Amino acid sequence: MNLALIGYGKMGRMLDNLAPEYGLNVTARVDAGDAITRESLAGAEVAIEFSSGGVVPGNVETLAALGVNIVEGTTGWLEHLPAVKASIEKHNTALVWSPNFSIGVNVFSRLVADAARLLQNEPGYEAWAWEIHHSAKKDAPSGTLLKLVDDMKQAGYARPVDLSSSRAGATPGTHEIGFDSQADTITLRHTARSRDGFARGALKAAQWIAGKKGFHEFHEVLFT
Repeated sequence: MNLALIGYGKMGRMLDNLAPEYGLNVTARVDAGDAITRESLAGAEVAIEFSSGGVVPGNVETLAALGVNIVEGTTGWLEHLPAVKASIEKHNTALVWSPNFSIGVNVFSRLVADAARLLQNEPGYEAWAWEIHHSAKKDAPSGTLLKLVDDMKQAGYARPVDLSSSRAGATPGTHEIGFDSQADTITLRHTARSRDGFARGALKAAQWIAGKKGFHEFHEVLFT
């Protein structure tokens, strides 16, 4: 299957190196400032985008209009979610998104939701959510942390969750959810060692989205 990489920074280069392991042929590498056209995509059937939040709506509209299915790995664009969904529906294409394509993080989110569900009726347990990323990451709190807190709420945990973020150094990303009471503390933590897990999850999603229609989340790739 032919694959286009939209955004060719560190993640784009890692995707390029790993794509052959997943049976994917990279035909296009579109960096920031390059135009997305039928010619520049060079026959790509699926595009993986790791760009910046502000350009996501326009890029999705262009790719969808060209009939290219999309794996959306960019963060910081969720205020544009209705417009992105509308583009996919209008052009009858497909998109799979996640604030974090790490398989481990997606399993972690299930564990967090289970803990929140088990503690929803235990008012003695208050909760916090914290994350740290490298200093170049622009959005804070991260999309992953916000999604984890939303997972907790969806699981029935209706009490406030204290959010905090740190930005320093080169850490790929650590997310922590905790529950504290007078009796004890429960801490759940996921730590990424590298970007490798994000890249492999996105490539797995690219395999899955080929030939599909509609708007999807990554947990559908992993758990359905």
